[in-house]
Amino acid sequence: MNIDISEEAGVRYLHFGSSWIQGAMRIARPYALELDYTREMMTPLLLHEPDWPRRVLQIGLGAASVTKFLWRYRPHARITVVEIEPRVTAAARQFFKLPDDDRITIHHADGADFLVAAKHDYDLILVDGFDADARTGRLDTLPFYLDCRARLAEDGLLSVNLLSRRKDFRQSVKRLEGAFDGHAMAFSSCDSGNAIALAANPPAPCATLAELKGAATQLKRDTGLNLQPTLTRLAQSRHLAGGLFAL
Repeated sequence: MNIDISEEAGVRYLHFGSSWIQGAMRIARPYALELDYTREMMTPLLLHEPDWPRRVLQIGLGAASVTKFLWRYRPHARITVVEIEPRVTAAARQFFKLPDDDRITIHHADGADFLVAAKHDYDLILVDGFDADARTGRLDTLPFYLDCRARLAEDGLLSVNLLSRRKDFRQSVKRLEGAFDGHAMAFSSCDSGNAIALAANPPAPCATLAELKGAATQLKRDTGLNLQPTLTRLAQSRHLAGGLFAL
């Protein structure tokens, strides 16, 4: 797998030997989330207090955008990253300002294997793992999602990046729903073709639209991250029926 770096209009991109974008960083704002789908992956932050999450598992490093955001704006969080390709980690450090800090632990391993052997529970599990041909392998299977559920803390949340342009996108959502007894949802796809899915152990967290808007306002004030567009899309889904969001 080739690892390539490109830059355009002040944004640096990570590629795996093709034009397909695997990650991005606005050079002037290295801790901001440049890509729409990475912003939407942070939706779980709206369902908890600002000191959440404390323990994060991230499968797939990419350009380390999500890693850096949580490291910067959630100072209580300890982040475990599982990245199968050491050269991706090297690129993230050299070109995308991945911090060398003891709050970030990186394992070079297969994410599915790591999860099977994991001993800790995690407040937030983030899954964003694709190869150069946009294949997820075992990271989009029922056994993998069941392993995610087993390693989620009691109030934990899973956030997964799916590709809505793939024919099996709906099957991916069905696998998530099967693993989490229906406590899962997927947003409609972003312009990039990515779609974010969320899942939680029952009893899943819930919030009114007004509470979510308040949390989004606070999050934007604290971090600059604007999730109002996500809430607009959420308001149009069946998961906000009656004004109450629940997985």
